[in-house]
Parts: sequence; structure tokens; C-alpha cells
Amino acid sequence: MAILADKSTGRADLSSFQVVLFASSSGLSVANVYYAQPLLDALALSFSITPALVGGVIFATQVGCTLALLLLVPLGDVVNRRRLMRCQLAGLIMALLLVCTATHVMMLLVAMLLTGMMGTAMTQGMIAYAAAASTPEMRGRVVGAVAGGVVIGLLLARAAAGLISDITGWRGVYFCSALLMVLLAAILWRRLPDLAHTTAANKPEAIPSLWRMLNTNRVLQVRGVLALLMFASFNIFWSALVLLLRTPPWQLSHGQIGALGLVGAISALIAGRAGRWADSGLAERTSAMALAVLLLSWLPLWLGAGSLMLLIIGILLLDAAGQALHVSSQSLILASQQDAGGRLIAGYMLFYSAGSGAGALLSTQAFSRGGWDAVCLCGIASSVLALLFWMMMPLTRADG
Repeated sequence: MAILADKSTGRADLSSFQVVLFASSSGLSVANVYYAQPLLDALALSFSITPALVGGVIFATQVGCTLALLLLVPLGDVVNRRRLMRCQLAGLIMALLLVCTATHVMMLLVAMLLTGMMGTAMTQGMIAYAAAASTPEMRGRVVGAVAGGVVIGLLLARAAAGLISDITGWRGVYFCSALLMVLLAAILWRRLPDLAHTTAANKPEAIPSLWRMLNTNRVLQVRGVLALLMFASFNIFWSALVLLLRTPPWQLSHGQIGALGLVGAISALIAGRAGRWADSGLAERTSAMALAVLLLSWLPLWLGAGSLMLLIIGILLLDAAGQALHVSSQSLILASQQDAGGRLIAGYMLFYSAGSGAGALLSTQAFSRGGWDAVCLCGIASSVLALLFWMMMPLTRADG
């Protein structure tokens, strides 16, 4: 494995192996946050939760995500990142074992909260870790590559959860994931690069400084609101999809529903390309195109209630737009304040978590009251708000 050349700053060109390691770790970690999406009906049946309230399972996971962003991810700027990742991975393994042994609703919600907390800490910590280990000239590409790993992990999570659930039941999904995390821990134990600290922040100041960034960093504020609206739209679709496809006339299995999510794998390629565009100073143009495509995606998704082909087209557009905007935003945020990657990512992902949780709750409520039409109207409204907000907030329109 290549060694980081400049130990004093902790930045040098990462080897291809290191980039793949960061991307794989982020993808496997984020998968744990999304396993529940294609399993909502099974969880509702197992714990006697009504369809209108089962979105609370996703909401509990997002609460855990928020806690991770507030309490754990900022620590990467003030403690040894490698040691922090090891501790968080151990916590994630224990949380997954708690999920697969849950016996009542409250235990399930607590376990989901802990899974969201530790899975998010690993995922976002790895993104900030990779950014800190890369040179400024390569940061956008590295972040794009790691974000691509997150996309693949997210998509594989839905497919794997559906397939494993069809064979072993939903508990087997989390047990298999716990075993996979043990294997990941063995690989990461010695393979993560060791970085020197470059920030003057200390542990007691990590969280207060995060709040100061949220209050003063305009790039973080604008991109955070865009993330909130975009991921609300994203989760409005994915949280309701299983409710649509498990009912007549579809009546698809969990495995089939999960496999449908794989069609969005092309968005991993978009994520890498968006990182290169950001390095070239085209982040704002990329954002404009992404927001337009995000809104456009809801037309085939709406019509897709009766057509699998239209659903696939809509998923491709939705995922590609979401990832292009996500990577562009992260690249701009990380460039706005060097040596504070953990806190910047944490602040940005707070907006993401709020949008995802709100989208999940809104989605299941809309589906129970107005069916797929109501879900799509909510998604369209969120996408329109995101586009209007971007037009009203000229942030860094210096793209030539």
C-alpha cells in the first residue's frame, strides 16, 4: 500500500487501493442505514405497526444519523481518525446484532437509532477522512469516488435486503450485515492511513465550532438547504416504493423490489464525473442541471405506477440527479474551509438527515391518504422548492 508522502500535513496523492478502501468502507457502512426501506411491510407485520406509522422506523434511523453528525463525525477533526473509525465500527456491529434480536417495537426503534448513528458516523467519517488525506487538486475526484461507493452501497443495500429477506426473513439481513462488518473490521484494522492533525480545534470545541460554521458559512447553509430538499424528494420515493409494489397489481417480492433499485447504479458513474466537474470549477452548472433533472424525474415516476419501464427511467433520472448535486455540494463545502472536513460534512449531513427523515414520514402518510398520486405530488413539491431556492441564492456563480 502506498504511504502518505507528507506526514506533516497529512495530505498526498492517495493510492488507487486507498481510494477503493475508502469507497468500499463507506458503501458497506451506509448500506446498514437503508436496509429497512424495502423491508417496511415485513417490519410492520412482525411488530404490528400500521402502514401509516411504519415510516417511523426510517425516522428513528434518521434520528440516529443526526446524533452521529452532532456528536461523532466532528470528532474526526480533533482525534486520531483511524482509532475513531475502529471504535465506531465496533459500535455498528453491536447495533446490528441488537436489530436482529429485537423482540418489541421500542427495542427495534432504539436498535435502528443506534444503527443509523454508527452507520452514518462510519460513512461520513470516511468521506471526511478521504478528503483530509487527499491533495486540494484531487479532492473533488476523491470525494466523487467515495460518494460513488456510497451510491453503490445504498443500491446494493436494497437489493441485498430484499434477496436475503426472501430466504431468511428480515432478521437475517441484519445478522449477515453484522458478519460482513466483522470482516471489514479485520481489513481496516491495519490498512487505513494515519494522518497528522492539522487543526487547532480541541475536543470540547468540536461541537461549538460546528454550530459556528452553521451560523457563518454561507456555502454550508445554502448547500445544506438544497440537500434537505433533495433528499426529502429522494426518500419520498424510496420509502413509498415498497408500499406500491407489494400491493396489487404488482405484488412483487422483496428481492424483486430490491433488484429494481440496482438500475440506479449508473448514478455511481455520475458521482465520479460530478467530482471532476467540481475540480474544473463547474459545480454550479452541474447543480443547475441536477436540479432540473430531479424535477423531471417525477414525471416518469408518477406515470410508472402502471409501467415498470417508466419506473426504471424515473429511478435512473432521480438517482443520477441526486448524486450529481450531492457530490457538487460536498466539493464546494470542503473547499470552503480547509482542515475542518469532519465538521463541514457533519453540518451538511445534518440537513441531509432532516430531509431524509421528513421525506420518509411524509411519504408513508401521503401513500396511506392519497396513494401513489399523493406521494408524487409531495416529491414534485420538494423538487420545485429546491430548484427555486437555488435560483434565489446565487452562491458561487463563477463558473465561467
